[in-house]
Amino acid sequence: MMMLTLSEIATQLHLEAIGIATLTGVAPLDTATPLQLSFVTSMKHWPRAMASHAGALVIPPTLSIKIDRPTLIAANPLAAFARITALFHPEPALTAGIHPSAVVHPTAQIGAGCEIGPQVVIEAGVQMGANTRIGAGCVIGANCEIGPDCRLFPKVIFYADTQIGARVRIHSGAVIGSDGFGNALEDGHWVKIPQIGRVIIGDDCEIGANTCIDRGALTDTVIGNGVKLDNLIHIAHNCIIGDDTAMAACVGIAGSTRIGQRCQIGGAAMIIGHLTIGDEVMVSAGTFIAKSLPKAGVYTSVQPQQPHAEWLKNIAHLRHPDRLVDRVRTLEKAEKPLSSKESS
Repeated sequence: MMMLTLSEIATQLHLEAIGIATLTGVAPLDTATPLQLSFVTSMKHWPRAMASHAGALVIPPTLSIKIDRPTLIAANPLAAFARITALFHPEPALTAGIHPSAVVHPTAQIGAGCEIGPQVVIEAGVQMGANTRIGAGCVIGANCEIGPDCRLFPKVIFYADTQIGARVRIHSGAVIGSDGFGNALEDGHWVKIPQIGRVIIGDDCEIGANTCIDRGALTDTVIGNGVKLDNLIHIAHNCIIGDDTAMAACVGIAGSTRIGQRCQIGGAAMIIGHLTIGDEVMVSAGTFIAKSLPKAGVYTSVQPQQPHAEWLKNIAHLRHPDRLVDRVRTLEKAEKPLSSKESS
């Protein structure tokens, strides 16, 4: 069991410590013990903090006058709590080497300190940076480039020519660089359009389990630095995702869409192709985006749930909105003569 004092944590993360505590881990407010640390982001959670048994708290400076126990002062308590959690739960140590069952092409260049797990396949021309960990059953296609300090969890698939930067984490089942959905209709039959672009992923990204990123058709699909993608996301060919954008699970983005920096896309949002989404746009969960959004802001098109019987009544009116518009126009036309008579 790891034990850290409050002052040790403060020193490592450059935080202000008030009081003395020895801690063995972190936990939510409701379940924390006197040997665990929790966090508070605002006054809204202060009653729960006062009822908590946590041995120490991470709090913002605005709450520092209300302290009744050891605390760490952080401008962003949630981010500080994330880093503290990483201190108590560090990544498992690398075991440098190539497992005997792995198949590594002689032309592949494997950096110092890399860990290549069982049943991994690394094809010709691959270049891999130092201290990267490749989990069991991964397949790295020909001429891929992988930066240093990356981690691929078991059964990640890279198609040929994929490039990723440094410190990238990709979870199991992700497929990077598969063909985009490109087909031309000719005489009632589909003709496949070869997908000859690549996928390029920047530094410090995280790709969730079973997420798929398609290679470009002619140019590249590009994922910027610091992008965070949840599980079960699909990014189609030739999309460009700006730095530090985050997407929750089940988002679907059609081809050739450009998304700016620091955007937040809620779960199950759908974005059609060839759109431009500006910087710092927030899209609510379940929202369908059918036109470009150049300005920052929050965009929502979700209808809240309601009892089924009420929904049936309401949807009956929504099935024929054109009829409702015609009736309103007719009423407006009939009202104009009356208005003119009253004014006279």
